[in-house]
Amino acid sequence: MTDFLLNLGYTGMFLAAFLAGSVIPFSSEAVMAGFFLSHAFNTLALLTAATIGNTGGSMFNYWLGSHADAERVATRLRVKPSHMARATRWTQRYGSWMALFTFLPILGSAISIALGVMRVSWWKVTLLTFIGKTVRYIVVLGTLQIF
Repeated sequence: MTDFLLNLGYTGMFLAAFLAGSVIPFSSEAVMAGFFLSHAFNTLALLTAATIGNTGGSMFNYWLGSHADAERVATRLRVKPSHMARATRWTQRYGSWMALFTFLPILGSAISIALGVMRVSWWKVTLLTFIGKTVRYIVVLGTLQIF
């Protein structure tokens, strides 16, 4: 699968990140490592494609949450009820600021769904999600640079 995405170039990085940002279990970090270690791609362009794609995946989750109730979405998308409950509690307490943490494995999808269910301002969610995802990918790229 990584070879297929590598052949797509930056579009492949975008797609991998979008899938990873959505409720579909996927590792964009592994794909990013493949791109980075191939030395054939610009680091800033990789960061941009990954961040925009991953933010798009989270906003897809937000959209899903905004069009249905939390239990129904969580059940259909196989998000554990405990993760959904925790994300909902945090979102009720901290509001749009929780979007900074949509990069978290497993809980990130639940957070973005909960933000949608609660109809938190989409532009704040988009901006804060973008910031959180950017920082995450900078850390990933920085780690790859060290090794």
